[in-house]
Amino acid sequence: MRVITQQKLGGPEVLTIVDAPEPRPIPTEVLVRVKAVGLNPLEPRLRGGEFPLLGRPPFILGWDISGVVEEAQTWRFRPGDEVFGMPLFPRAANAYAEVVAAPALHLARKPASLSHVEASALPVVGLTAWQGLVDLGGVTEGDRVLVHGGGGGVGHVAIQIAKALGAHVIATAGPSKRAFVEELGADEVIDYTAVDFTEAVRDIDVVLDTLGGDTAERSLEVLRPGGHLVTAVAEEDSELIAKFEGAGMRFSGIAVDPDPVALRRLVELVEQGKLRVHVHKTFPFERVADAHRALERGHLQGKLVLTV
Repeated sequence: MRVITQQKLGGPEVLTIVDAPEPRPIPTEVLVRVKAVGLNPLEPRLRGGEFPLLGRPPFILGWDISGVVEEAQTWRFRPGDEVFGMPLFPRAANAYAEVVAAPALHLARKPASLSHVEASALPVVGLTAWQGLVDLGGVTEGDRVLVHGGGGGVGHVAIQIAKALGAHVIATAGPSKRAFVEELGADEVIDYTAVDFTEAVRDIDVVLDTLGGDTAERSLEVLRPGGHLVTAVAEEDSELIAKFEGAGMRFSGIAVDPDPVALRRLVELVEQGKLRVHVHKTFPFERVADAHRALERGHLQGKLVLTV
């Protein structure tokens, strides 16, 4: 099989395609012939050495996959089943590959209404949004939810999940993404290039921060007493945590992990027509370096996907 690997840390040019032996599934695992791989902003950081989650090279990046089961060492799936998921995170799943061995519990059956490209774009962002809003944020009907970065990967899924939970959803987005965010169901959209969100909203129950920078700290100003900030980018900032707790607010950092229950709930929302994932652009396997350059430029509407 072909895999995308790197022998050293560096820019997109260090990513190379090589031949490698196919992995072998152990009991409780399946072997998946990969059709598409979802890309996430973390991966360029790992490639360049900014965040040493996988240690030193060589290693193979990637977690989001969608494909077809070729071999099953489990009763949960059979050869021919179409599956998708985010196996093994934060350990290496070696997903930039034509074939992946993955725990069956980390996968779910792909909804028929989603292509492999769309399904591969969902797990990381979908599970991050679900775990942030539901497991940590406890969002319920009638809550006022502010989603920072509503047009991005996590943000555009979070808007739809919050709406499905019955929340009143406010999202920040640039002018080019306003119509997109409104189509997703946001009740209010704040153009962050024209308006300071701290002057535009108040009495927020839950803030979901996907942006970083000073966004989390400034969100303290818009939360109601006892409100809750959930951040996917500043989860270990001890000074920020102390500031929120000192103000009587709740602070939670979300580090996504494989979750078969939440993955099935995402499938239910897709099948009910309440959740769709937007793919900004696809790249063929051979153009992974170009895909990483696009990831690093940012300002994406939804997700990028490698087709295998």
